[in-house]
Amino acid sequence: MTKTNQNQISKKKTIIVFILTIVLGYALFIIPDVFFGVTKINGGKIGINLLFIALFQFFSVTALLYASLKILKKDFSFIGLRYVNLKKDILLGLIFGALWTILQFAFIIPNTGGINRPDINGILGMYDGSLIGTLSFIALGVIGGGITEELFNRGFFINVLKDVFKNPKTGLWISAILSVVTFSLGHMPVSALDWFDILVPTLIYTLLFISTKRLTASIVAHGIYNMTAILLTYYIYFN
Repeated sequence: MTKTNQNQISKKKTIIVFILTIVLGYALFIIPDVFFGVTKINGGKIGINLLFIALFQFFSVTALLYASLKILKKDFSFIGLRYVNLKKDILLGLIFGALWTILQFAFIIPNTGGINRPDINGILGMYDGSLIGTLSFIALGVIGGGITEELFNRGFFINVLKDVFKNPKTGLWISAILSVVTFSLGHMPVSALDWFDILVPTLIYTLLFISTKRLTASIVAHGIYNMTAILLTYYIYFN
């Protein structure tokens, strides 16, 4: 077998593993959400159940990524989970996460409907008013969102898909664009405002990942925004 054939088989294998992982990964994100939403067990998508959703998403999706990366003879460091320049990456994440929070809660949300916005109403419907419920909601935002979504949508999606392109730069940007679009569609935007609210932070997380070549900054930015959005929505709008 020639080296060219080996490369072609390798790329085909990568594409197959990539597609299966993305499909299964999104299913794993959705399963607990649908389960609690439909069954209404223990109140449904509220309170301690939010922690259960976060933990299910984290452990199931990371297990899937581990298996997929092992098949491809790679590990989590390949998708950007590396512990170097931590202080710089954390600072970047804090800055951009805080800036997006300020922009949203000081200007955008108050001037686009405030408590009457569908997304704010959706968030309010997930509070039960208890400390455990609020902490569980934060866990969902940080663990299920900030960590798991970044591993899956940024790290795995971009770094695995870009390898199937001959030109590394072309592969990187095409993969990044597809990641942004797929991640945004996954949040089911239905209006121009919805698209703006999801595209801007998604572009921020993606550019942080591409510029640092690591996931730390995007994880911190994503986690900080989710956490502060949950706390500020509770403080400002929850009665």
